[in-house]
Amino acid sequence: MIFLKYKVLKKQNIGRKCIVCGNQNDLGLKSDFYELENGELLCVCHTLDEHQSYPGRVHGGISAALLDETIGRAVSIGNEDVWGVTVSLELKYKKPVPTDETIYVIGRIDKENRRLFEGTGEIILESGEIAATAHGKYMKMAVDKITDGSFFCEEEWFENPDDVREIEIPDIKDKKKQDKK
Repeated sequence: MIFLKYKVLKKQNIGRKCIVCGNQNDLGLKSDFYELENGELLCVCHTLDEHQSYPGRVHGGISAALLDETIGRAVSIGNEDVWGVTVSLELKYKKPVPTDETIYVIGRIDKENRRLFEGTGEIILESGEIAATAHGKYMKMAVDKITDGSFFCEEEWFENPDDVREIEIPDIKDKKKQDKK
């Protein structure tokens, strides 16, 4: 398996109780979000048995939440005061997402105007296989319009720094080449 190495420009903030990123949510995914040099957003998540539907498989709704959050957050790269509010989300499930595995979720903006944006994303397994893809439409909103003001206070929302300067993810292009052989 070939891995691609990306320079990390910034690690995004997280919420304490968010189901996707909350580090103080016992049932949450505790995901980390990294802004990459190529303009994409990377979510890194370790799935647990508590996230399952069928034994050993992550619930499809969890996969949808990860893709939705990652694509929706991608708009804040370069402007952390703007967030995406989901208008529509279409998913295609290709392979089961296993529990007890680190997965990688990539999100990017494909099209945008002053009020709306569209983005796509994938869940990539440790093997380099794509487990799910998504296309979403989002409304751009100022952070203070989305919440009651308390979410982004220091008690709920905080910087999540670490010393990650580079990150590696499985090369899905390499996996596609392998599948053709």
